[in-house]
Amino acid sequence: MTTHSAATYPMTGLPVEVTSPVPRETWSSLVGADRRAVVSQSLAWHDCVCADPKVVDVSRLYEFQDGHQIILPMVRHAKVPLRLDTQSSWPKAWGVAGPITPHGPVVAEEARAVLGDVARTGSLATTIHFRHDLEPGWVEEAQGFDVSDHTVHILDLDGGFAQVWDRRFRNSTRKNIRRAERSGLDIEVDRSGRLFPVYLELLEHEITKWARQQHEPLTLARWRNRRANSLEKLNLVTRYFGTSCATWVAYRQGEPIAAMIVLHSGAYAKRWKSAINVDAARPMPAASALLNRLAIEDACNAGLRRFDMGEARPGSSLASFKMQFGAQPFMAHRIRAERLPVHAGMDRIRHLAKRVLRFQEA
Repeated sequence: MTTHSAATYPMTGLPVEVTSPVPRETWSSLVGADRRAVVSQSLAWHDCVCADPKVVDVSRLYEFQDGHQIILPMVRHAKVPLRLDTQSSWPKAWGVAGPITPHGPVVAEEARAVLGDVARTGSLATTIHFRHDLEPGWVEEAQGFDVSDHTVHILDLDGGFAQVWDRRFRNSTRKNIRRAERSGLDIEVDRSGRLFPVYLELLEHEITKWARQQHEPLTLARWRNRRANSLEKLNLVTRYFGTSCATWVAYRQGEPIAAMIVLHSGAYAKRWKSAINVDAARPMPAASALLNRLAIEDACNAGLRRFDMGEARPGSSLASFKMQFGAQPFMAHRIRAERLPVHAGMDRIRHLAKRVLRFQEA
């Protein structure tokens, strides 16, 4: 059911009309007009998230008198009363969302009105994951929200693949790629979802490795990763992204050794999932580099402007790998407001569990 309301927020004096959930045609139009919109703000991504029957779409469209419109993607649990529920933009497993702003930089009063409205919805907790290049005013206006940082790595594709190869890839990365090209690897790309089981097979090897390195029970590691990487979830993405979802696989003598799933939307490509069989790939550690090179070239040929290589902890080996391709680190923010300290309590439980397991970040 779509609801409409009009209000003037005392802190801003701005009259604003609020519609929830956002009509599909409006979402499609506004996200298409927002040149900075990332893949996880697309209508296709929204459809993937909301296809879960346990989720209800509570996205909000804000329309101001000057004609500015802002979409805030948002979902919550379908069968939990609002005052006992959390709402998020998006749930952690679905990544970044936050405001879609097709009219360019948002003034402080508009950000204040949006965040003030969300804070008044009455949910137990609200979490918003901002994209990396949103105006700092959003965080400055997040009064009453706790703020945390995360780092994403974005590769600039302007100038085309020749520029990216010559000026952004590091020398060592180009050497690794050339080594992989001479090694006899076979590369397959599929845009139908047919290779998802190959990716999941490789992921099983990685889960076993992660569990051993992190001192995590293998059963627990498989359970955690099954929630984020089920075949059902992957098939949803293919259903809504169609041929804008590509699975790249590298084979050695017919055996898959590395796989990567890349999504396209708007100006962005997103390196969404990847996996490698380290034992099988050890003689050819550059297989993953070759897949990234091919996916980046594919994005350049499609006329995209940015390649989102995802989050990584600063100083980690994963961050170093992404920067070898010229991806630059950008600080992004999550904000969270709670009526009760549920999040802090869950953090303490997780911290205690990690201590008991002697858990180590891989």
